[in-house]
Amino acid sequence: MRPVDLAVRLEWVAAAAAAIIFYAMSGVSWWLFALLILAPDLSMLGYLAGPRALHILIVPLVLALAGRLLGNSTVTAIALIWIAHIAIDRALGYGLKLSTGFQDTHLGRIGRHGDPSGRLSS
Repeated sequence: MRPVDLAVRLEWVAAAAAAIIFYAMSGVSWWLFALLILAPDLSMLGYLAGPRALHILIVPLVLALAGRLLGNSTVTAIALIWIAHIAIDRALGYGLKLSTGFQDTHLGRIGRHGDPSGRLSS
C-alpha cells in the first residue's frame, strides 16, 4: 500500500472513531447504532436514487447540524451512525461506485478483479 493510501485510510479511521465517540456522548441507545449501521448498504431506496446517494457525506453532515441546532439528539445520532458507516467504508477501501460497474469505485477497483491484498488500485 502506498503511503498516501495508508494516510487516507487512517484519516477515515479517525473520522469513524470520532463519529462513534460523539455518538457515545449523545446518550442514545447502542441498539439504534446496531440497527442502523448497515442501513445505507441495505436500503433499496438508496439505489433508486443512485448507487452513491447514501454514501456521500453532505446529507449526514447537514442532518447532524440540523439535529444539533434543533436540539434533537436522535436526529444527530442517526447522522453520526451514517457518518460512521461512510467512514468505515472508506477506511476499508470501499469508495463511491462508478457507472462502469459495481466493482469500480473512486478509490479503485474492488472485488475479484481488484487487488486481493486489499491495496487500492492506481
